[in-house]
Amino acid sequence: MIESWRWYGEFDKITLPEVAQTGATGIVTALHDIPYGEVWSREAIAARQAQVRGAGFDWVVVESLPIHERIKRGEGDLSTLFANYQQSLANLAAEGVDRVCYNFMPLLDWTRTDLTAPVARGGQCLRFSAPRMAAFEIHMLGREGAEEDYLPEVRGKAAIWFQQASEADREALLASIMAGLPGAFDRYSVAGLRTALAGYDGIGREELRANYKRFLQEVIPTAQELGVRMCVHPDDPPRDILGLPRIVSTGDDLAWVLNAVDAPANGITLCSGSLGAHPDNDVPAIARSVAPRIHFAHLRNVAKEADGSFEEAAHLEGDTDMVALIAVLLEEEGRRRAEGRADDAIPFRPDHGHDLLSDIGRDLIPGYPLIGRLRGLAELRGVIAGLGHRQGPHPA
Repeated sequence: MIESWRWYGEFDKITLPEVAQTGATGIVTALHDIPYGEVWSREAIAARQAQVRGAGFDWVVVESLPIHERIKRGEGDLSTLFANYQQSLANLAAEGVDRVCYNFMPLLDWTRTDLTAPVARGGQCLRFSAPRMAAFEIHMLGREGAEEDYLPEVRGKAAIWFQQASEADREALLASIMAGLPGAFDRYSVAGLRTALAGYDGIGREELRANYKRFLQEVIPTAQELGVRMCVHPDDPPRDILGLPRIVSTGDDLAWVLNAVDAPANGITLCSGSLGAHPDNDVPAIARSVAPRIHFAHLRNVAKEADGSFEEAAHLEGDTDMVALIAVLLEEEGRRRAEGRADDAIPFRPDHGHDLLSDIGRDLIPGYPLIGRLRGLAELRGVIAGLGHRQGPHPA
């Protein structure tokens, strides 16, 4: 497995020399300053590639090459947007970057309600509170039908929170919900979010699936020709929010994705945290079911609560059996080696670490601290080494 690290380039206060000290050899990054839908030029890609290589790393995965909202909505003439996406893939391949992580979540990326929730023995973590999300949807956003999406006890706690919350509390909640949007682009105000959500009126699960299948049919053949592996990231959280459908949340959803265009280039980013936040998901079992098409892995853990809340746990804690999951990934690598595949190694990265020690107060990108991810990487490295020792040395 290839130890890698997500780095946000010019938006990241963690430097590549600091990343080098973690022991990771791969960088996962993107060109976050380019607006969605525009072409990533070879020159811009080459500049980032030179920056990464100059620091002693390999650029192992693009995360992410975003999909324009018009494609997700299936809105209007999309030929230019598809052509631009295909050209960006061609430019990436020409500069030696051949794995692309992306998602098909409508409007928002990962969503949390708290960015600095306290951890029992010190530190801070990301948290999704069902009552606070309900307070936002029902009382701040005023979304019609939002009450039906939450349990009665959650709605009761949401009303209490909203009544007691100050204006600063409400602004902090909005900022937390918007924090998953990467790059330099503006976050939504409540009014702006209402307007953006209106663009999805009439788009349910089946409509979104049809739009996603169209994207796959347009893009995967190009990726296959270029030798680029596309790997969809599961929904985070794996549930409908803001009245928007989520269609990459379960093992059945992943099977649908892979069957929509059955080609090796159409693959999965196995995110143990996103899948692990769904109460019905057995993450190691899901990984085994899609193992041949796992092109990338995000390894993190979450602790779930009965009301739909969850928070980021330490990498070897939480509800997912991380040792069992890594064993599946190592087994799949062994199968690929036996086939003689050159791409047998699966890049992985520690994800959403806790803010620990000097991470706190450094104003780092939420979920992407230095020390917290270093702890996670060290723990994952130990599991991989231990399982590898048990299985015996790999052939040269």
